[in-house]
Amino acid sequence: MKGFSRERVVIEDVKPLIDCGRFPVKRVTGQKIRVTANIFSDGHCALSAVLLWRHEKNKKFSKTPMKFVDNDLHEAEFTVKSEGRYFYTICGWVDEFETWARNLKRKKEAGEDISAELAEGAKMMETASAKARGADKKKMEGLIGALRNTKASDKAYETAVSSETALIMGRNPVKSGESRLEKELEAVVDRKKALFSTWYELFPRSCGTGGRHGTFKDCEKMLGDIAAMGFDVLYLPPIHPIGVKFRKGKNNSLKAGPSDPGSPWQIGSKEGGHKAVHPELGTVKDFENFVKKVKSAGMEVAVDFAIQCSQDHPYITEHPEWFKWRPDGSVQYAENPPKKYQDIVPVHFDAGDNRELWEEMKSILVFWIGKGVRIFRVDNPHTKPFKFWSWLLGGIKKEHPDVLFLSEAFTKPHVMHELAKCGFTQSYTYFTWRYDKAEYTRYLTEITKTEAGEFFRPNFWPNTPDILMGYLQANGRPEFIIRYVLAATLSSNCGIYGPAYELCENRALPGREEYLDSEKYEIKKWDLDRPGNIRNVITLVNRIRKENPALQETNNLDFCDVDNERVMAYIKKTQDNRNVILTVVNLDHANRQSGWVTIPLKKIGFDAGAEFRVRDLLGGAEYAWKGGRNFIQIDPWIMPAHIFKIIPK
Repeated sequence: MKGFSRERVVIEDVKPLIDCGRFPVKRVTGQKIRVTANIFSDGHCALSAVLLWRHEKNKKFSKTPMKFVDNDLHEAEFTVKSEGRYFYTICGWVDEFETWARNLKRKKEAGEDISAELAEGAKMMETASAKARGADKKKMEGLIGALRNTKASDKAYETAVSSETALIMGRNPVKSGESRLEKELEAVVDRKKALFSTWYELFPRSCGTGGRHGTFKDCEKMLGDIAAMGFDVLYLPPIHPIGVKFRKGKNNSLKAGPSDPGSPWQIGSKEGGHKAVHPELGTVKDFENFVKKVKSAGMEVAVDFAIQCSQDHPYITEHPEWFKWRPDGSVQYAENPPKKYQDIVPVHFDAGDNRELWEEMKSILVFWIGKGVRIFRVDNPHTKPFKFWSWLLGGIKKEHPDVLFLSEAFTKPHVMHELAKCGFTQSYTYFTWRYDKAEYTRYLTEITKTEAGEFFRPNFWPNTPDILMGYLQANGRPEFIIRYVLAATLSSNCGIYGPAYELCENRALPGREEYLDSEKYEIKKWDLDRPGNIRNVITLVNRIRKENPALQETNNLDFCDVDNERVMAYIKKTQDNRNVILTVVNLDHANRQSGWVTIPLKKIGFDAGAEFRVRDLLGGAEYAWKGGRNFIQIDPWIMPAHIFKIIPK
């Protein structure tokens, strides 16, 4: 009768599951998705379940049997091998044959006559055999004959409960009460750079010589040095024409001199908008050649996607409906009280039918993808609608699954997380504002050990052109090393704004977390060999990252106990324990600190009293340790951290 269901199996508490399945989880190619669920039914019947999964290009699901763990919990996993979207769901049923076999054993052990039960089992096998194929069908015919042989009931019983029979019937189950998870869940699978990348931000206009405005060709001369430091993403701030109206001068002053270049984020002039290149940098063709040169150096170009305009941008006159206008007829520029950005006009997403606006924004990305760009850093995405990002990023990823997006949103946690759910591949984080051990531990636990770890990929930056934290201003070279070691070993994605960072540039506007003489508003002439630079340390840390797979993930992080609040220690390991890295950092930039570090040996596959060696990959020394508790001493003026590789004896 319609409305009555034969389903008996309950499938609940499925993980991973983001917002009841509204959003996909994230993985990179080669990773596994481990799915768990509580699966149960009425009565005492035996249950079976399978995990069903497929790539979006495949119509047919693959099956992986789910294993019973404990107390109704079942689990299974599958490996994602291709970029794009995967779909997965769960199917569970009452396993009639397993239920029969279980009851058969009980009756046999009780000494009861089981001839009727054997006949019942043979009948179930006949039902299963009708759908079986190949070798299984042939073997089942022999099993049916054995169960019907009443003259050899003991042998028939042994056949019925054998592991071979269980395997064959497991592949050809006799089901009842079958249930299927109502919703197919999704996973977005990116290329591996989504999980492991090392970014270097560079203003190309500062690559010229003699104070001259740099070009893409000038930038090419720096590629070898940047690649040699171990960076694999070269991020360029906006490369578009810069407006003239309300152009800011040095240190964000309201009046610009005739030689002031303005902020690259003041996008658009008579030379063009978001699909044009600033004439002093070169041409679009020069940029395409630059992208190829960067690739030849072993890196990729990331460009800035900033949905904002100067007051000279062609959009202002061509599409006035895309902007907010004041009663006096002037366009509404950007504000973040008390800050005013007279040189920047935000796009107004709430103005009527935005279909044309949305399509135009998508066309910008498609244009630069056509020029060889596969990575975008998106400026202030939290000031645009979530639905827009879901539409835009979903559409781009469907057409170009290898494209990656970094969200630059320093805002409320829920907003940052929602943007990640909407499709951003990586996210800037609060790492920049974390300082002591308790803050690090709490924050990293929040983003790696909770549901956030399924969709939020952090990218740790100790500085940006907008941010120069007080501890970097005050604490000098050791602090710059400390912060880079933390960024590079806590997160598998990290980046710096250079050359400011490797030169330990720490001059700030008084009372502000901002650079004095910021490169945002002027062309800089950097002395790349300035004494006290940490280029060699950065190079070494980046090499350690590339040589140790344990550091190429983020969620495999576990903190270690240390009896000194100024010393922080944590381990990362590969799933097979073949690569285990212990990082110990002195958070005190000025003083030697020591303490006893307790390593969770069981987590890395060691016995409690195990003997092993640790090799310091930063300093080169090697030590013999025994047991989980060992002594550490770190002098920040020699090297404020150890990155140990743990080696079994």
